[in-house]
Amino acid sequence: MDGLTAVHSRIGEIQARFLTAPRPGVAATDWTAAAAAAGLTATAAPSATSAGTTGSASESAVVAEARRYLGVPYLWGGTDPARGLDCSGFTQLVYGNLGIDLPRTSSQQATAGAAVASLADARPGDLVFFDHNGSRPGIDHVGIYIGDDKMIAAPQAGEVVKVQDVGDPAVIRRVLPAGSAAPASTPASSLAGVPYADLFTRAGSRHGIDPALLAAVAQQESGYDASAVSPAGAQGLMQFVPTTARGLGVDPFDPASAVDGAARYLADLTEQFGSTELGLAAYNAGPGTVSRYGGIPPYAETQDYVRAVMSKAEALR
Repeated sequence: MDGLTAVHSRIGEIQARFLTAPRPGVAATDWTAAAAAAGLTATAAPSATSAGTTGSASESAVVAEARRYLGVPYLWGGTDPARGLDCSGFTQLVYGNLGIDLPRTSSQQATAGAAVASLADARPGDLVFFDHNGSRPGIDHVGIYIGDDKMIAAPQAGEVVKVQDVGDPAVIRRVLPAGSAAPASTPASSLAGVPYADLFTRAGSRHGIDPALLAAVAQQESGYDASAVSPAGAQGLMQFVPTTARGLGVDPFDPASAVDGAARYLADLTEQFGSTELGLAAYNAGPGTVSRYGGIPPYAETQDYVRAVMSKAEALR
């Protein structure tokens, strides 16, 4: 038997013996034991002081980081968002950006961290795994749970990283450090000296939006002036037009209400259109306009707005 044949044979043996989805009634820890026996090392859930981490990454930070890649095309084997991402390349990138190392493949990632018993026990930021190939048992897909029975994942060829229903995962793993439900300190420190930094941080954590992006929107919209009124009638820190403010139940001149409403609105627009850039375009020009043009409208104001906000957000991170 030549070397290549031997490798394929060993892979097949591992898949057949160990990388099958857990059967009802089988403890989740059995999965880790089987994977370890197969030579796939299970990593313990990182602690706040683990080597290679930069502190406790919060659930909201994972969701916000994952949302940054909405709209990136699926690419088999992809690990570079400039070219495309596959499902495990996406999850590895998100957690790597937060200082937590994951293995490369979904089957290996399914041994990381700690088991979560069921979807009812899942928290935002947990990894959800699936076995979609009936002819070859084993984990072959992964996404990031964001709550409300939704996940963000890179689904398959021809699609993009997007929010979708989580369905019925075969395995759920928690790789965030213990006690990470509290908001991470990184966003707050990155906005040191920015007016209303605490509001941007809290609203971003609550709705899964990068606080730096919220701060950049406020900077672009009003220059952080909570009493601003535009010639077109947009009001307050986040420059809501009265009809939009009423629809969201927002007081545009109350900074806390305005920032929370903006975070909620941006999260909805980003999910609806599939990328941060399109969400910002819809915030500026209206969702109907983005739908009508199938992308960022050909308006210099909106195109400049998206570029300016993205640039300001990057500078604030």
